[in-house]
Amino acid sequence: MKLPRRKFLHLAAGAAALPAASRFAWAQAYPTRPVRIVVGFAAGGSADILARLIGQWLSERLGQPFVIENRPGAGTTIATEAVVKAPPDGYTLLLVAAAAVTSALLYDKLNFNLIRDIAPVASISREPQILALHPSIPTNTVSEFIAYAKANPGKISMASGGNGTPAHIAGELFKMMTGVNLVHVPYRGAAPALTDLIGGQVQVMFVAMASGIEYVRAGKLRSLAVTTAMRSEALPDVPVLGDFVAGYESSAWYGLGAPKHTPSEIVATLNTEINAGLANSTIKARLADLGSTPLVGSATDFGKLIADETEKWGNVIRTLNIKAE
Repeated sequence: MKLPRRKFLHLAAGAAALPAASRFAWAQAYPTRPVRIVVGFAAGGSADILARLIGQWLSERLGQPFVIENRPGAGTTIATEAVVKAPPDGYTLLLVAAAAVTSALLYDKLNFNLIRDIAPVASISREPQILALHPSIPTNTVSEFIAYAKANPGKISMASGGNGTPAHIAGELFKMMTGVNLVHVPYRGAAPALTDLIGGQVQVMFVAMASGIEYVRAGKLRSLAVTTAMRSEALPDVPVLGDFVAGYESSAWYGLGAPKHTPSEIVATLNTEINAGLANSTIKARLADLGSTPLVGSATDFGKLIADETEKWGNVIRTLNIKAE
């Protein structure tokens, strides 16, 4: 039977619209089962706290559990590879942190490329690191500490959570820009490094704000500066390191990513809900307690942040010839 041309075009248009309509319906229904957020750090640290905070918000908003799965090791590369290999259906997400960028630059022969294989979903927050000293070091300002370190070369131990971690890279940048000789002591994670800093086994560390702020407030650590370009509202009396070391800037940041080819409609849903969470007064207050600042933006904005940080820290790592052990 030959259809009239007008009716044929109408039916053809309807058929062409079906895939788009199906995708829209799928996105509208998402999620229909629990979603995993894979975190490349042990439970209890800054990244884990933020993942649980955002996961709880998404669970409440989208009606399905967002379950945190901690997969620490190899500078977050184990967690990243697990997400890269997951189906791109929105049910496996990655907490992307600054450490993911530096690790992708440090480790040879990875089975993935962070920028190519992880689709940015949404940024969550940015926070300073604290240039923190054990109180046994007799200095109260950055200038005094630099002078003290130069007078005692090789006698001050600088802790980090391991080679290539943000604390290590931040410390190496500080050493390079000031000419001080601090002995790097890598630990198997930030938590044991911080424990030894508090105990005095090591003397200095660039500590993530969320991990170190309570020890600063309690007087167990002395904070000389924060590493971001502006002061932190959580520690308003602590100066910016860049005021003493011109051009210095380093920060921890976090966001969510997904396997490449995850449907754009699902990415958009997650981005919208995360940004709504970052505007929520309760979440904003919790982030402020941790010394973090909400980082609202589009998926494209988060992708640009990852690319910019990759370029910045890639230059530092190559200049200093830093290697992962």
